[in-house]
Amino acid sequence: MSQFAVRKLLDTDLIKVRDVVCNGECRHRSDEECSHATSLVFPYRGVFIRHVGRDDTVAEANQVLFFNCDQGYQISHPVEGGDACLSMDVPEAMLDELVPQAHRNPRGARFVFNKQRLRIDARAQALVALLRHSLMRGRAETLEGETLAMTLVRRAVGERTARAATASAGRQKLVDRAKLALSSDLARRWTLAEIAAEAGVSPVYLTQVFQQVEGTPLYRYQLRLRLARALDLLGSYDDLTRLGLELGFSSHSHFSAAFRQAYGRTPAEFQRFAGLR
Repeated sequence: MSQFAVRKLLDTDLIKVRDVVCNGECRHRSDEECSHATSLVFPYRGVFIRHVGRDDTVAEANQVLFFNCDQGYQISHPVEGGDACLSMDVPEAMLDELVPQAHRNPRGARFVFNKQRLRIDARAQALVALLRHSLMRGRAETLEGETLAMTLVRRAVGERTARAATASAGRQKLVDRAKLALSSDLARRWTLAEIAAEAGVSPVYLTQVFQQVEGTPLYRYQLRLRLARALDLLGSYDDLTRLGLELGFSSHSHFSAAFRQAYGRTPAEFQRFAGLR
């Protein structure tokens, strides 16, 4: 049985959107794969690592990953549970219009991203969920789906709405170890000392480096991972108090307030807005 389940959600001349679920059987590096189109990939569940040569990227719900056409890569799943992503094939002509020069390779005849990933903001996370839920439930017509997808691309690469990590290889690997620890158990109420022990450094050093590399405190990064998982699960829960508690929030009010601060709506309001209830 294939470790991938791919569902086509939208397929037009402008953009192609797929829901891709991987069961994570490949714990170590896979055989080399190759992208056949330029794609933006938005993980919304689980975590994996993409390897391009010696460059490794931890892929989770705070990121968008860029897959350049004809670029070789490998995938590994160091954390159990697999992953799920919204994958979008975008024509190079559209990318030429939408992507700032800072994120592209200026040399060559064809469009090429010059980095593996960008960190997306909360609004982009909400757009990923809205687009996926709307298309999967047949609530969005083609024009709406294309418009939402284009809005998501614009937000994911925007100079004001996306952030590129700048760090030495050593600091990035340290941050990645902390990310993998957090992703291994989103509901766990980690202490800073526990995460630092997983990363192999002191709590003070981890706090400083994580903030410098990711541009956000470690606790806020964990919160955004939990909230992104909530966006994924809202269509499956009637009892939102139970959902919040299962994701590690102390109460329904804690969950609802954090969700509203990030996405502008309470979980119940987002359910209604996205047509999940």
